[in-house]
Amino acid sequence: METKSKIEPLAQPLKEKILNEINEQVMKCYQCGKCAAGCPLSGEMDYTPNQILRLLQIGEPTCDDEVLRSYGIWLCLTCDTCHSRCPQEVDFPHIMDFLRSEAIKRKKVHPKAKEIIAFHRSFLESIEKTGRLSEVGLIASYKLKTFNLLQDVDLAPKMFAKGKLEIFPHRIKGRQAIARIFEKAMKEAHND
Repeated sequence: METKSKIEPLAQPLKEKILNEINEQVMKCYQCGKCAAGCPLSGEMDYTPNQILRLLQIGEPTCDDEVLRSYGIWLCLTCDTCHSRCPQEVDFPHIMDFLRSEAIKRKKVHPKAKEIIAFHRSFLESIEKTGRLSEVGLIASYKLKTFNLLQDVDLAPKMFAKGKLEIFPHRIKGRQAIARIFEKAMKEAHND
């Protein structure tokens, strides 16, 4: 017999938390669908942008849980197409960033999102260490985090031959300023 995991209600519905913490009103959405129609990844999402907003509007614990566990929040590119098309000017990419953060805090990350998170962390680590992106460092870190060691390995020699990959990272001047930005962001994240 299969048992469903118990859904603990949040202290407040996500729609209220979104309003209080990032000042975005999910209730402004009237489900015209322009966001989903323009989204380059809506076909890959389990819930399209307007469907996520609708689940948030309902405000039930089961709907909030469904949103936080969805894969769609991780596929959002934050390309801003949905925001630019929205007649109500709902800043959906801002909401998606918030939802991803909440999913991590509440340990409700969709299993398929693990590689996306590994990529994000690898990218940020590269910036933190050198002040700019180091492709080789990014690739090495990502592969170690995901254990996809042989994925796309045949592309490396071609990219290196064309000068697209630098073995040693270029470091920028003022890396201390970058370090302070990361330090401040980490403090703010731990205070939430």
